[in-house]
Amino acid sequence: MEKEFKLDKENNYSEWYTEVLKRAEIIDQRYHVKGFLVIRPNGAIPLELMRREWEKELENHGHKRSIFPSVIPESFLHKEKEHVESFEAEVFWITHGSKTPLEEKLALRPTSETAMYSMYAIWIRSWRDLPLKLYQSCQVWRYETKATRPFLRDREFHWIEAHDVFATKEEAEKQVLEDMKITENVLHGKFGVPFIFFKRPEWDKFGGAVYTFAADALMPDGWVMQLPSTHLLGQNFSKAMGIKFIDKDEQEKHAWQTTYGPAFGRILAASMSTHGDNKGVILPFDYAPTQIVIIPIPVKGKEREVDHKCKELYDCLKDYRVVLDDSDKSPGEKYNEWEVRGASLRFEIGPKEIEGKEITVVRRDSGKKETIKEKDLDKYLSEIGKDILHNLKSKADKHFQDAIQDCKTLEEVKKRLDKGGIARTNFCSRERSGEECANVLKAETQGGQVRGTAHGKEEKTFGNCVVCGKKATVVVYVAKAY
Repeated sequence: MEKEFKLDKENNYSEWYTEVLKRAEIIDQRYHVKGFLVIRPNGAIPLELMRREWEKELENHGHKRSIFPSVIPESFLHKEKEHVESFEAEVFWITHGSKTPLEEKLALRPTSETAMYSMYAIWIRSWRDLPLKLYQSCQVWRYETKATRPFLRDREFHWIEAHDVFATKEEAEKQVLEDMKITENVLHGKFGVPFIFFKRPEWDKFGGAVYTFAADALMPDGWVMQLPSTHLLGQNFSKAMGIKFIDKDEQEKHAWQTTYGPAFGRILAASMSTHGDNKGVILPFDYAPTQIVIIPIPVKGKEREVDHKCKELYDCLKDYRVVLDDSDKSPGEKYNEWEVRGASLRFEIGPKEIEGKEITVVRRDSGKKETIKEKDLDKYLSEIGKDILHNLKSKADKHFQDAIQDCKTLEEVKKRLDKGGIARTNFCSRERSGEECANVLKAETQGGQVRGTAHGKEEKTFGNCVVCGKKATVVVYVAKAY
C-alpha cells in the first residue's frame, strides 16, 4: 500500500472514491464482469452490520423476515403494466436449463413485487390475515446500460425490500410515513448521513405506484444519490395479482399495499463519502470494519515487554473488532494504512505507556490524540461511539444545509448546480403537466433534475415557475443525481 494518500475529496471526488475503494480494500473489480462486484471484508463487514441494523428496526416495527426465489416467471412480471414497463428493459433473462430451452423465460428478479404478490394472493383470504408485513434481504439484478460505478450504479446490488399489505388506504399511508421514520432513525440517527425525503413528481414515481417518496443524500461533488424509497402502491398490484380478502362486513375487497427498499451498497457508499477525508475511510464506530487497531511502539531492549503488553490488551478487547498490527512495518506506515482503512481508534503502546499504565489513543474521525488510563478504558469505550457519531453527524448536517440555496431564476439554478448542491426553487406543477418544464430545466442545466417536494414542510412559493414563468404551485428541489 502506498505511504501517502494525496487525493482531494472536495475537488476530485470521482478519483477519491475510486482510490478509496481500492486502497481501503473495500472491493476488487478484477472479476471482469461489468457491474458485478467482489466485496472484500472491509466492505462486507460494514455492509452486513448496516443491514442488520435496518433489519432490527424493521422487526421492531412488526415486519417479519422471508425468503423468496430469485427468479420470476415472465408471465408474473407482465401482470402489472406500469411496473413491467419500468423494468423490462433492465431484466436479465434465463432462457435455458443447460441446453434445454425453458417453457417460460425466467427473469432474474429486478425487484420482487410480482414474485411475492403471487403468494400473497394465495395466503390472504380474510381481514384476519392483515396486516401482512414481510421483508427479505437479498440481491437483485438490473441490466444497467449506462456507465456502471461501484455501489452507485451496478448490475447486481444488495438490498432489503419490505412489502406490506393492509385492509385500508389509511393503514397503507401510515406505513409510508413509518418507512420514512425508520429511514430517519437508521440512516441519519445511526449512520450520520443527512438527507431529505422528497415526494417524487408524477413522471418520476415508481412504476405501478400511486406516489413515491425517496431519500436523497448529498455527495461531496454536489450531486445527490437516491437512498431508500417508499411507495404507496394503492390497489394497483392487488387488482393485477388478485390479492383480495373478505372484510368484517363480509364483502370481498382488494387489499392496499406499500413497498420500501434500502439498497446497502449505496448506503455504504453514501456513508463513506459523507464522512471520509483525504486520508481514506471514516465510518461511525459501530460500523467500522476495524474499530480498534493496536500499534506497538518498539524501543530497543523493550521489544518483548511491548509485545507482551499489546497482546494482553488485544485479548481484553475481543468484544470489539480489534487488530494487533505486529507486522515489521514502521509505526508511520501502519498509521497511514489503518487511516486509509478507517480504523476508528488507534492505540499506541510503548514503554512510556506501559510505565504510566496508560494508552495513547488517536481518533480517526477528528485526529484527536489523548492519553487515557488503563483503568478507564471500559468507560472510555462505552462512550466513544456516541461521541464519534455526534461529531460526524454535526459536520455532515452543516455541509448538507449549506449546500441548499434558494433560487428565483433559471440562471441562479444553473450557478448553484455548476458549483454543486441543491437548488430550492419555484415550479409550476409536480403533476404530469410539469414534465415539459422539467425537461427544459434538465437540458438548460445539463442534467439538473426536479427531485420533488420536501416531505414534512409546508413551503410557500416565492416567485413564478423558474422555467415557464407561469404562476408557481409548488416549491421543488433541483439537483444532479447519480
